[in-house]
Amino acid sequence: MPPPLKPFTTLIDFITGRETPNIGAEENRQIVERFLVEQKGYARQDIAVDADLELTIQGEPYRSQVDLVVTVGLRRLMLITCAAGSLGSWERQTVAAARLLGDVQVPLAVVCDGRTATVIDAVTGKNIGTGMGAIPSKADALRGLASARFEPLSEERREREALIFRTYDQETVNVQRHVT
Repeated sequence: MPPPLKPFTTLIDFITGRETPNIGAEENRQIVERFLVEQKGYARQDIAVDADLELTIQGEPYRSQVDLVVTVGLRRLMLITCAAGSLGSWERQTVAAARLLGDVQVPLAVVCDGRTATVIDAVTGKNIGTGMGAIPSKADALRGLASARFEPLSEERREREALIFRTYDQETVNVQRHVT
């Protein structure tokens, strides 16, 4: 039997308006959600919270969630992991998630703690910016849609990325899906 959870408080999610456990990086996620809407011009409807990520790994289903997915012009443009602690330790998992979320890769993978951010081209894996200013505004995103790379991932590469994602994800314990 798993050990009992420590008591936790709840807060109201800025995007969804739902009550959510205040555990892990939840306060950081609330900062990022407000930043995206109030500073970067995204509508609440552009941002999916706790987006489902369903994979098949070696014939077995694996289900998880990603913190935020930003959609612009009907295309998923940005996947954001809201972290507590070192951003670098979350980069590989976030890139893997961006590569796996749909039929085509989400072009931008972002790791953010509400104070700073790392923006990565998920297709190439290259760091393309640091700091909150590196997160594109909605206006910039709309302008960049024509040049964004929405590429599928080969099945072989998809299987490898799924293994990477699951390996990191299984170590993630302070998240809502493990509480509720």
